[in-house]
Amino acid sequence: MAEKDRKLEPVDLDLGKVLTALADPYRRRVIRELARAGMGTERTCASFQLPVSKATVTHHFRVLREAGLIRQVDRGNSRTTALRREEIDTRFPGLLPLIAEETSP
Repeated sequence: MAEKDRKLEPVDLDLGKVLTALADPYRRRVIRELARAGMGTERTCASFQLPVSKATVTHHFRVLREAGLIRQVDRGNSRTTALRREEIDTRFPGLLPLIAEETSP
């Protein structure tokens, strides 16, 4: 099983990594959009339309994935991203509603 698809237990979510990942406004924007979307929503990286280079988008999604906030699955020529909502809610109750309520910078 690839690293991006591995099973993640809520206890595996490290507070330091999560806070570091959420410190960047573009990464928080990705999490905010996914948190506001319905349960089980999957989106492609390009659908977020971040005003940065493709390499920077790749970097941001890697940081989010390594922090355990998202899961990514290859679907043919694209990769879909989904929020690890259940794991986040179990480990850090109330975090996603706070992010979802945040106004965009």
